[in-house]
Amino acid sequence: MFSFLLFAILLLSTLFSLIFGTSMETGSSLFEGAGKAVEFSLSIGGGICLWSAVMELMERCGVASAISKALRPLLIRLFPCAARDRETLDALSQNVSANLLGLGNAATPAGIRAAKGIAGLGAKAEDELCLLVVLNTASIQLIPSTIAAVRASSGASSAFDITPAVWISSLFSVCAGLGAAAVLRRLWR
Repeated sequence: MFSFLLFAILLLSTLFSLIFGTSMETGSSLFEGAGKAVEFSLSIGGGICLWSAVMELMERCGVASAISKALRPLLIRLFPCAARDRETLDALSQNVSANLLGLGNAATPAGIRAAKGIAGLGAKAEDELCLLVVLNTASIQLIPSTIAAVRASSGASSAFDITPAVWISSLFSVCAGLGAAAVLRRLWR
């Protein structure tokens, strides 16, 4: 469906540019936009590679495991079924700590492992699987690295100046998500 919609938009823009005699400007804009898209993708890719490397270094020097250990008491309270399985709890800890550092791309593999582990625990863990999705969607970010990379590639003079706003908004989004999950869990039963 999306492919059809994209094709229809492209076809309509081409027809309108031919009808109104702006085909040269349309072609020029098309190539200029494609060049900017490639430039933007490369700059974002560079930022993601940088922060993924930082996460790898943090894992190798033990900082990531220290963050994971600090998060375990909270995660055991939030995910009591998953806490019984060591590998699932490790994956949860890695996922939450990577999200805390703003490394959503690095958090994804750990999140998938955690979701598989929780799903393997049976029907009792369905609420915990929903809670994992909520925490991944509305994660608290201490270092908003991905959005800072987007801002830097767009020419922001200080890419990290939004950090306090990110802290506040992500804290509120996590609290709202956890509250909604708790209310819906009780209503659902």
